[in-house]
Amino acid sequence: MDAKTQSLGEMPPAAAGARPGDGWGSFAWFCVKLLMVVLAFRVFVFSPFSIPSESMLPRLMNGDYLLAAKWPYGISRHSLPFDLALPEGRLLPGAPERGDIVIFKHPVDGRDYIKRVIGLPGDRVAVSGGQVVLNGARVPRVPAAPELVPISENTGCAWGGTAVTTHDGEACRYEAFRETLPNGRSYTVLDFGTTQADSFSERVVPAGSLFVMGDNRDSSLDSRFEASAGEGVGFVSQDLLVGRASIIVWSTDGSADWLKPWTWFSAARWDRIGDTL
Repeated sequence: MDAKTQSLGEMPPAAAGARPGDGWGSFAWFCVKLLMVVLAFRVFVFSPFSIPSESMLPRLMNGDYLLAAKWPYGISRHSLPFDLALPEGRLLPGAPERGDIVIFKHPVDGRDYIKRVIGLPGDRVAVSGGQVVLNGARVPRVPAAPELVPISENTGCAWGGTAVTTHDGEACRYEAFRETLPNGRSYTVLDFGTTQADSFSERVVPAGSLFVMGDNRDSSLDSRFEASAGEGVGFVSQDLLVGRASIIVWSTDGSADWLKPWTWFSAARWDRIGDTL
């Protein structure tokens, strides 16, 4: 039998040396590597976060799902899944800027909170008549067009708002203002009139801490209130930062029924998905 005839009936050398478990072993190793990549992404790059309240209206709504970038402020134990017990402090720390929307751990109960940075370490911060006073100067705030927030299963018409009917359905009309910080960052805030939170005597932001506020000024428990479980947050230590809110990856009005898959799409707020913050 010549070499050609012999090769037709023999198993190729590579196949002859293969072991039955090689295929499953390769797949298992692939899964391990994939898990490591996902974990690294979760630890060092982005973290998911959902908006549970209306304290950041009108920019963020109940039912928004965000990705928070972790690298801008450094990595701490609060950046890790399950809040693993690592040493205090941050790896490659970075400082937030005024106007950043930050996610952090509540200093008392450890829950995730989201607010906007107003004051940095060393700043003198006060609130007078609902207007922020930063280092002795009033932060410019001018009237803006009223905000119309659609009323849905997870977003009602809070006090200070007026229910109206639009061509898109029921909405809540809020009086709004445009606020501009000294670094030029500008954003819309809601203010419904005189409340207890409209007055805050001047205080200096301690080293390594932040003064944060919600954009929905009369419905936000923030640095204007002393830190207490489920309540205000006081000055927020930068070591409690989880990340900077970066992009809305999903938004739902709360009307979806898990047993009716088509409602997963009809409940989506498509115009909000992909918005950068």
